Amino acid sequence: MIEAEIRDIDNNIVDRVQLPQEIFGLEIRQDILQSAVVNYLANQRQGTHATKTRGLVRGGGRKPWKQKHTGRARHGSNRSPLWKGGGTIFGPQPRDYSFKLNKQFKRLALNTALSAKLSEGKLLVIDTLHVEKVSTRGIVGILNKLGLGDHKVLIVLPSDKRPDAATAVGMTSRDDSVLDNNRRVVLSARNIDGVRVINVTDINTYGILAHDYVVMTKDSLSGVAKGGAN
Repeated sequence: MIEAEIRDIDNNIVDRVQLPQEIFGLEIRQDILQSAVVNYLANQRQGTHATKTRGLVRGGGRKPWKQKHTGRARHGSNRSPLWKGGGTIFGPQPRDYSFKLNKQFKRLALNTALSAKLSEGKLLVIDTLHVEKVSTRGIVGILNKLGLGDHKVLIVLPSDKRPDAATAVGMTSRDDSVLDNNRRVVLSARNIDGVRVINVTDINTYGILAHDYVVMTKDSLSGVAKGGAN
């Protein structure tokens, strides 16, 4: 087990937590991280780029001039790729760039990214991140107290889903108190450059590596340890 400090929003150490070695103590393998990042970025591509071939360009159905006795080169269409305004040869066409990585590999990459941030001292655990009202100034103040005011920060909030036992007795599938607080934090931070707020169920390797620091609450840390992340 690995020990990590738990801080409050004033950057005071209030507790310590034991982190599982298999998630936060892995060897940092760049090949695994690189594969996961390439997969994530490839899956984000729309792949809607398209160029027109000579068969798709409007016009060009008539032969520009007769075949012989003009002194000019032979042409059958003014939409030939040789002509200005003609079609494109071997231009990009719509395609799907996505490819699949198995779930175990993606989980290994995520755990490796978390291990890298922890080993670099760039994974901060706070006891809670509760805001009473939507306030950009409030989130900026918290980040400044944590010493993260000038950095790209990924804030990971706990899941708003209720336990299975709660949904089984007819309760709503989401915990409204957690959902409301998460929404306030998201609205408070969305206008801060370089700061992104996500739910623990949406955490991924690229998001971790794309930010300088990762801030997790104690509850979201438990969600990662229990396999609540993708």
